[in-house]
Amino acid sequence: MDFDDTPDEAAWRAEVRAFIEEHREELGRRGDERGFDDHVARARQALLYDGGLVGVTWPVEAGGRGGTPMQQAIVDQELARAEVPALINLIGIGMCGPTVIHHGTEDQKARYLQRLLRADDVWCQLFSEPASGSDLAALRTKAVRTEDGSWRISGQKVWTTLAHLADHGIVLTRTDPDVAKHRGLTMFVVDMKAPGVTVRPLRQMSGGADFNEVFFDDVVVPDTERLGDVGDGWRVALTTLMSERLSLGGGGTEIGIGSTAIVEHVARHVGALPADRQALVRQQLGRAYVDSLGTRYTGYRQLSAISRGDLPGPEASAGKLAGTKAARDLADLAVRVLGDDAAYAVSADGSSTWQDLQAVLPGMAIAGGTDEVLRNVIGERVLGLPPEPRADKGITFRESLAAAGA
Repeated sequence: MDFDDTPDEAAWRAEVRAFIEEHREELGRRGDERGFDDHVARARQALLYDGGLVGVTWPVEAGGRGGTPMQQAIVDQELARAEVPALINLIGIGMCGPTVIHHGTEDQKARYLQRLLRADDVWCQLFSEPASGSDLAALRTKAVRTEDGSWRISGQKVWTTLAHLADHGIVLTRTDPDVAKHRGLTMFVVDMKAPGVTVRPLRQMSGGADFNEVFFDDVVVPDTERLGDVGDGWRVALTTLMSERLSLGGGGTEIGIGSTAIVEHVARHVGALPADRQALVRQQLGRAYVDSLGTRYTGYRQLSAISRGDLPGPEASAGKLAGTKAARDLADLAVRVLGDDAAYAVSADGSSTWQDLQAVLPGMAIAGGTDEVLRNVIGERVLGLPPEPRADKGITFRESLAAAGA
């Protein structure tokens, strides 16, 4: 495969690079700002959207550019090269938006999608729960239909990224406990500022609080905010999950700090190590470098499939699984090699460090499904291996709760 840009891709890359340089001061750089400024981040994404660099592959009717996956990969690469801070609405763009595109009504698409791309509205994904662990289909947050056709949602979600900043979220609920657990689910769009929604940040070991627990106390949601059919929430959620895994590890880029940063921030320090350590470190550095590039180039296969109009498939699980491992190995190696310098290696002002990255990445291994879940997906849906035995197979969700003594 020829990885060089075609003439059209080279022209697009030059256009993207020129836009970034023209707006260099407005876009800022990673580490320029201490802390996270919601308003600055929203304005940055709006600027990039107005320049045609957000939602590149989204359909024009959804507010996007109607471009190719390779064009999006070039945008991602150039933004990373220029050290432009990550978009505030990555969850909305990578997970929530594709779900609305594939399962939303025309009214929902018109009301939500362009505002999502411009970061006029920030979105979050409300899936995980304290009692269900990695078994998403065992969730207990319930939605009960009322006489006027609306729904009342009650329950708790946890590990919800950016819920404290979000305007909207997609929430997976149980609407029928008397069928098998995968069949009684329904997805909704929920207003995160609605009465009854309570968001509580969770402090992470990195010191940040990007994750949150969210409580729903009889929150009223109109039926017009339902995504997909009643009881079809599992199929809708699979679109979200496959999009998430693709965005985390299958889009032609690396997770966290990529291969270029390995060379810039780690390799130059190897020569200062004692001679007896250099050989092993060079070997580990080479392996991390190859793994990062492998994640990127393997992702191009997913880009090719999506460019043909396919939905993200179970193969994206392999990219996400490999990508998080490569990123964690890289960050661990950087901290070991750099020692005290790891406290300021990523940005000179100390606002983003290799130590921060090392602390954040274990959470990435959970996002979109734990490593164990992803291996099961690959085994069953890619390799065709028989599924593991399930004690709750053939019984209703209510019966499974009773059997577990819950």
